[in-house]
Amino acid sequence: MLKRLFDLILAIFAAALLALPIAVIALLVRLTSPGPALYWSDRIGRDNEIFRMPKFRTMRTDTPAVATHLLADPHAWLTPLGPFLRRTSLDELPQLWSILKGDMSFVGPRPALFNQHDLMALRTQHGVHELVPGLTGWAQINGRDELPIPEKVKLDVEYLQRRSFRFDLKILWLTLVKVLRREGVSH
Repeated sequence: MLKRLFDLILAIFAAALLALPIAVIALLVRLTSPGPALYWSDRIGRDNEIFRMPKFRTMRTDTPAVATHLLADPHAWLTPLGPFLRRTSLDELPQLWSILKGDMSFVGPRPALFNQHDLMALRTQHGVHELVPGLTGWAQINGRDELPIPEKVKLDVEYLQRRSFRFDLKILWLTLVKVLRREGVSH
């Protein structure tokens, strides 16, 4: 209950504070590549329920719907603004909508793509699927996309066991530090 209230207050504050930058980024995405500003991705939420998660579109509209690291040449699919949005993590800003809706939290395991069956199976096996997915999480600040799936799930399980308001605040702080230093960010 406290976590949800915190998420709502912080999401409303962040959305108000970032409304103008969000509008500018949306306009720039539209002006620099054909297609919509947002990409709506089918993701796995709490209890393995599918929800639609928005991100600023960083890839062409004809990109296959797979995790970026599974593409033969991910850079070939990026839009002109894509590398900058990913480097700065600004592509994640529309996920404030998912937090406001309750599909996501600020902190939790990152939501898996609908077709990441290996990740979903391991998370379900260890009870991680019961958590609301997050904008950031313990695995993200400990390696993000570079982590193999078993290691990512191990960190998700550690979060499940250690979760608390204080631990969430620590993860949020460490995320801010990593984003500002641009550590572990997809290029």
